[in-house]
Amino acid sequence: MRMKNQSSWWKYLVSAIIIIIYLLPIYVLAVMSFKDVTDQSGRLMLPDIWNFKNYSKVFLESDLLRALKNTVVITFVTVALEVVVACIAAYPLSRNRSKWNKFIRTVFMGVMMIPSLSILVGVYSMLVSMHAISTYWGIIIVSVAFGLPMPIYLYTNFISTIPVSLDEASAIDGCNALQTFFRIIFPQLKPVTVSVIILNGVGMWNEYGYSLYILQKPAKYTLTLMISQYFSSSSVSDLNGAAAAACIAIAPIVIIYLFLQKYFVAGQIDSAVKG
Repeated sequence: MRMKNQSSWWKYLVSAIIIIIYLLPIYVLAVMSFKDVTDQSGRLMLPDIWNFKNYSKVFLESDLLRALKNTVVITFVTVALEVVVACIAAYPLSRNRSKWNKFIRTVFMGVMMIPSLSILVGVYSMLVSMHAISTYWGIIIVSVAFGLPMPIYLYTNFISTIPVSLDEASAIDGCNALQTFFRIIFPQLKPVTVSVIILNGVGMWNEYGYSLYILQKPAKYTLTLMISQYFSSSSVSDLNGAAAAACIAIAPIVIIYLFLQKYFVAGQIDSAVKG
């Protein structure tokens, strides 16, 4: 056992290096948020005087709360639609093993490979004609469309491992397809559902590319757009204020992950093994 531990020292070293690489930007962000704009010390140095002025300025002089509300509404509705639509679509795809279903699954995988920003011009033109610019539903329908392939893929792989005999027993009891899905299948999808909520929720929470073009009115700005206002080409950028706003913006996601990490890890393992 001792020889085995000695031969594995490099694994711990690599793990420590990876952890440092991931935590270093967060550390720099947190340190900068407590520094005054006149503090010229290095990015890695702790501030001489811990200053909470940046946080008070974010709350009092910016539209943080309104941006937070916009982000929560858009993220919640988008992820909820993705979960409902994806699991309902995945159920027939996993149960009916036909050539058409295999083709549809291949199409979903292909869509995942397309960079969303590569078709920005076409999507933007369509939204302009639909009068969807600076609206919640405009960014939501676009985000749902780009976010669906991955959840459908995960749900399809997971449902394929659930015995068909459960469906047959439910049908004998008089349940139709929808009743079978919501009463028998859906309750077993908790690990994958949590994975989808975290992965797509974080992606939507941090979304910037399409929001920049669709949410043009300041009243509809999300957190990422609000933080971007701290970087201006016409005036001095407020890096310390941006750091404070960013720390506040990432706090809800970190808290949610801490509560759901058990289900997230289980869902990732199940999806990998059963995929």
